[in-house]
Amino acid sequence: MAYDFIAYEKHDQIAFVTINRPEHSNALHTDASKEMRRAFEDFRDDSKVRVAILTGAGQRAFCAGYDLKVAAARAERTPAESVPLGGITRDFVCWKPIIAAVNGFALGGGMELVLASDIAVAADNAEFGLPEPRVGYVAVAGGVHRIVRQAPMKHAMGMLLTGRRISSAEALGYGLVNEVVPRSELMTAARRWAALILECAPRSVTASKQMAIEGFAMPFEQAVRRSYSEYELARQSPDFLEGPRAFAERRKPVWRG
Repeated sequence: MAYDFIAYEKHDQIAFVTINRPEHSNALHTDASKEMRRAFEDFRDDSKVRVAILTGAGQRAFCAGYDLKVAAARAERTPAESVPLGGITRDFVCWKPIIAAVNGFALGGGMELVLASDIAVAADNAEFGLPEPRVGYVAVAGGVHRIVRQAPMKHAMGMLLTGRRISSAEALGYGLVNEVVPRSELMTAARRWAALILECAPRSVTASKQMAIEGFAMPFEQAVRRSYSEYELARQSPDFLEGPRAFAERRKPVWRG
């Protein structure tokens, strides 16, 4: 399938989704978000890939958010209302892990994509922010809700109410990214995280993600007693026996998924 605004590739059980509008700081509009949705749906449904890495083309920006020039030209009041911003910020269920490799500015919708990912690795020159109030918008693509769940409340509210940018070091301190590396090492670091995931049993990974996310909003006792579909699949998988056998035999497990 051809794409105009993103690049999409799959290698060694990893899907790579790259926002490819560097001349516009990888800002998104409705058509770009539609392409990202198609790519992430393909990733979700392809049994041969187990983890996705999301990044931006060029050296300057991961994603500068919604393309305000397009919004102004179209007189759009609700950005990308026909499809979730970036394809994954709402109405998208995928229990495979998504890693954000933040190669530069992650502002507005770009920050919301980071928040919607499961793991984030940032270049040391990256900056993060939700500047929507500065242009008359609100971070409605999940930003206002996810950031208060992922960062300490005072830090989250400081970002939301002022629209100020923070450095990658601050983002690491707030718990918004997992690791900060030199720009030249970013994709190596993202692949390293992906490789660690690939060492684990596929169904155990998807079950862990589903249980963590669906159980987050529940009281603890309800969360631990609930039945989860991915866990039931994990229990039925031959990997449920392969793991203990490999451990007992002191060898690497051979996962069948």
